[in-house]
Amino acid sequence: MKSKSLWNPSDSFVNSTNLTKFINFLSINNDFSIDTSLNSEAKYKQLYNWSIHSSEEFWSSFLHFSNIKYYGDIDFVCDDVNKMPGAIWFSGIQMNFAENLLSNRDDRIAIHFYGEDRIYKTLTFKELYNQVSKLVQYFKSINIKKGDRICAYTANTPEAVIGMLAASSIGAIWSSCSPDFGVKGVLDRFSQIKPKVIIASDGYYFKGEYFSSIERVHSIVEAISSIEKTIIYQYDTSLEKKALNLSNIIFFDEILSKHEVDEIMFEKLSFSDPLYIMYSSGTTGKPKSIVHSLGGTLIQHYKELILHTNLNKDDVIFYYTTCGWMMWNWLVTSLGIGSSIVLYDGNPFYPNPDRLLNIIDDIKIKVFGTSAKYISELERLGVDAKGISSFDSLESILSTGSPLTEESFEYVYNKWKEDVQLSSISGGTDIISCFALGNPILPVYKGELQCIGLGMKVQSFDEFGKDSVGTKGELVCTQAFPSMPISFWNDEDGNKYHKAYFNTFDNVWKHGDYIEIFEHGGVKIYGRSDATLNPGGVRIGTSEIYRVIDQNEDIEDSVVVGLNIDGEEKVVLFVKLNSTIKLSSALKNKIKLDIKMNCSPKHVPSFIYQTPDIPYTINGKKIELAVKNIIEGYSVSNKDSISNPESLLFFEDFSIDV
Repeated sequence: MKSKSLWNPSDSFVNSTNLTKFINFLSINNDFSIDTSLNSEAKYKQLYNWSIHSSEEFWSSFLHFSNIKYYGDIDFVCDDVNKMPGAIWFSGIQMNFAENLLSNRDDRIAIHFYGEDRIYKTLTFKELYNQVSKLVQYFKSINIKKGDRICAYTANTPEAVIGMLAASSIGAIWSSCSPDFGVKGVLDRFSQIKPKVIIASDGYYFKGEYFSSIERVHSIVEAISSIEKTIIYQYDTSLEKKALNLSNIIFFDEILSKHEVDEIMFEKLSFSDPLYIMYSSGTTGKPKSIVHSLGGTLIQHYKELILHTNLNKDDVIFYYTTCGWMMWNWLVTSLGIGSSIVLYDGNPFYPNPDRLLNIIDDIKIKVFGTSAKYISELERLGVDAKGISSFDSLESILSTGSPLTEESFEYVYNKWKEDVQLSSISGGTDIISCFALGNPILPVYKGELQCIGLGMKVQSFDEFGKDSVGTKGELVCTQAFPSMPISFWNDEDGNKYHKAYFNTFDNVWKHGDYIEIFEHGGVKIYGRSDATLNPGGVRIGTSEIYRVIDQNEDIEDSVVVGLNIDGEEKVVLFVKLNSTIKLSSALKNKIKLDIKMNCSPKHVPSFIYQTPDIPYTINGKKIELAVKNIIEGYSVSNKDSISNPESLLFFEDFSIDV
């Protein structure tokens, strides 16, 4: 039984939303109409069911409703929505991602940038277009063309957005990592895709301290032989400009000064041409290089921003993210709608816990996106947001990264703002979008995501592949959707792609999360159902951590798992040490530092414990999921497959010391 709603949209608000406008659009242009006597939940259910059963008509209708710019005529919307992977979308048309995002060229603010409390600057839509134009000319002068890879090791600054838009204008493929990644973590990613150009910030601020990236950039460029040009930009122009001791380097400001503004000749590309390469790690090997299409990314983001987030031209939208997380890509797409985006780089609680809250009023943010961890930390710090402001501009708060606890729902409505739509959203790097998310015409219930996204046939499967409403099961998607990955890079036969998502259920996408879908349409996400780590919403492969730990001579073996602690996933590491070694504070600190320097801060374990043994299958595979399940109180169903089942006894008696 659903609980009492925490927020209900007014009738006047519902009637003004883009979702209602879309429903009215369908009634005029399609043979589909919704019974106006129904309440909002019943209306959405009817619309959702139509979007699934008439999938091609839905996506085609939304393409026209959204005013996405494209060329040519549609041969077919989808060759087969029941084919996964490999469904082909919107055959016959051409488009350009950057052309859509740069459709505005006026003097409104396109980007607000905050480098903690040290830097604030803005770019208008006109200035953004002009800088992209100059960088496009430079790319063409060094023979960058369609299909080339351009990567970025950069802070969350306007230069990253400019670089991505210039790359996609030409048809080059963009890939980025944030500067908190260590050199090894970056090389594990970029070395797979052989970029021609790297764009890098010379440093960044965190908690008021400036960190130089120059030495790490030097190491990355030296290690990747395919890089022909390195573009460096100054994070803080008040500091001295530092050059790298490398050839083929140019500063970003030199590019801007050498070129005049000119009309961008946008490369016309197919709907399924590649736009981004993202990285999502499993439990073995290097991070997976996931290739996303420009058309699939664009139409999916527009659907989520326009219909589910109710974003409009002139709105201001913020998401606390880095360039290494898919929410950066999602946020940047808002430019195409004519919205202003807010980039914040650094610690969200510096110099004060209410830092981001004060920005909301300063620039009239309508949509405030953050992580579940940020909201729980506000509560832990005792921040009474209502005492700061009434937040008149704020209409919705988005939360992702991990399941939002019921206590955090209560905190938002009791201590932040009563009249606000709190939308917990969930998807992933794998689809560069969401499976379940917010809905401006639906009520908010404590602990629930409001709905499954339109056009996404998401279900909860038991181990036998049977769907069950109101039961915890595997999050699966049983019908193709446009933002499915095109492929994995360097996976010619598609075997790695198939193994990642389609190895359990035939022709069904298995995402690796536990989900429960309620009769009224609400959703609850319980976290990962596999051994992949997900601290703060950033999916991490355990293999990346093992590769660092294996270099430590004091450690004989190890196993790492993600455990839900106080509503947040924490990385927990168990080490089997050489017989003469005991786990000391000094060894713990060394392990954490090694992982931080070689991977990223997200990879660093919150807890490290010593264990007498590590469980393995008879085939010699380390079984992280069995460890995770035992600690969380679940039984291991097939102990016969474990070569050393006695190793599980330690974990059966184990409890986290928090």
